[in-house]
Amino acid sequence: MRAPAFWWRRERGRLAQLLAPLGALVGGATLARLRRPGTDVGVPVICIGNPTVGGAGKTPTVIEIARRLSLRGHKPAVLTRGYGGRLKGPVRVDPLLHGADEVGDEPLLLARSAPTFVARDRLAGAQAAAQAGADVLIMDDGFQSPALAKSLSILVIDAGVGVGNGLCLPAGPLRAPLAPQLERAQALLVIGEGAPGERAAREGYAAGIVVLRGRLAPEAQAVARLFGKRVLAYAGIGRPAKFFETLRTLGVLPVVTRAFPDHHVYTASEVQELRAQAEEMDLLLVTTEKDAMRLAGSEIGQHLIEVSDVLPVRMALEPQSAKALERMLGGLEAGPREH
Repeated sequence: MRAPAFWWRRERGRLAQLLAPLGALVGGATLARLRRPGTDVGVPVICIGNPTVGGAGKTPTVIEIARRLSLRGHKPAVLTRGYGGRLKGPVRVDPLLHGADEVGDEPLLLARSAPTFVARDRLAGAQAAAQAGADVLIMDDGFQSPALAKSLSILVIDAGVGVGNGLCLPAGPLRAPLAPQLERAQALLVIGEGAPGERAAREGYAAGIVVLRGRLAPEAQAVARLFGKRVLAYAGIGRPAKFFETLRTLGVLPVVTRAFPDHHVYTASEVQELRAQAEEMDLLLVTTEKDAMRLAGSEIGQHLIEVSDVLPVRMALEPQSAKALERMLGGLEAGPREH
């Protein structure tokens, strides 16, 4: 499902105000869960979450942290629920054996960087990863879950939309009120630029936590291939508009854009329509890595991805933020730090 547009407007319209009392109940219930103590599994747990629903950049953040931990000599493993996949786990993701329909699109990307375990039961998944030899676990999402004690929690925010209208589900995009969430985190990572992100950053400073800044940097080779090209861009991610805007800033010309819901499973008719429109208008098809993972895992999707270009991105932290993150990673041996 797509997030309602009114969630991301700073002004609270009639519908948001009407749903606000229900949002207060939902947010309160989430806070109650958040405050419950988690289980210590014997190895440090880094949680990469976000205070809102929807995509914010967690996956590239997890990949970057796994890379940095590996350079430090650690043996990190990633723990995820495998949204969009049918396997309950715990199961270690093998990109040669598993498809997106089994484990989800994000775990296939994550498994390129570190051993990745899909588990609906986060405690069972953490235990499986630790038994397999991991000395640090990175949770992809799960900040609001009380299943595991966390050594380091980093909340990720897309600067383009921030926390929207500041209300909780279903009145707004927040999973729980922002201030109490920030109080239980050690860092806030603001990705990209925008006034909504700056407002969230000020909340982070006020909460006394580390505010990190970064951006999603496209792969240089892909940029060189796409520069100046007229394209039909399509994406089924948390915020497709962000992908389309990235293309424009890179000098790519998205003549047609097609936005689909997050984790969208493309149908045969959609595949045929996208290919036909691109051919008719003489446009190059281009999409995201996550979409490519979903498409490559199905016979229907392969017909689309084989004629599409892909724009991979990575997390690029500002120098001071990179230093701050390294200091936090260096303190992992101190054990769980939940308030």
